[in-house]
Amino acid sequence: MNIRKTVARAAGVGAVATAALGLFSTGAANADTFVPLPGGEITQTLSDGTVVTVKLVGESATISPSMGATPVHRNAWVSASAQVHISGDTTAAGGKIFPGYVVGCQVTIDGGNVNGNASGGVSWDNSGNATPSASGGTGANLTLGPGQAKSFYVLDEEMADDFGKETHKVRNKFQGTDGSVTWSDETIGLSGCAGYAQARSFVSVEVETDNVISWVTLWGQPFSLG
Repeated sequence: MNIRKTVARAAGVGAVATAALGLFSTGAANADTFVPLPGGEITQTLSDGTVVTVKLVGESATISPSMGATPVHRNAWVSASAQVHISGDTTAAGGKIFPGYVVGCQVTIDGGNVNGNASGGVSWDNSGNATPSASGGTGANLTLGPGQAKSFYVLDEEMADDFGKETHKVRNKFQGTDGSVTWSDETIGLSGCAGYAQARSFVSVEVETDNVISWVTLWGQPFSLG
């Protein structure tokens, strides 16, 4: 069985969303800043003819002053919906959706590259491509220094394992040709970063057929945390 990993860039990559496009509590000092994001879409044909389409829609971030009230603290709430469609001549009977975010401190995360110490579960190859493998849990409270990046998944699905013990999954499993997962106001809390900070969404999808196991990863547009 062949294993294939594919990474794609979302529309508009290369432009960091630094502009404040909407404000809550208009006129107040350090008001929350609402940043609409373009999401993205990729269609990938696997080696056995399976066609996988991944979309990121309704993506946004709300950047808020931290309760720490210092330049090394940032807070953000992020929302989006990941949608997957499988088509073509395929034996796939469903798939798994792994949504998450990469957060970097004084490090370039545009185009899938991290010029620094990428940690927390992202595997970067020499061409700058990445396969997320982040830690579990909903939301993230991260401590990063200059040149560091970490990633996390937004899902934390609690279930029983084969022996009845509690286990947690960071994916949404679906059957058939279509699957989706939506998250709203997931928290990104960052401390320790005295320089500029960015975050970027990703959606990794695992599809298994009789002939291939493939990962298709769609990246959202980077946005500034301040």
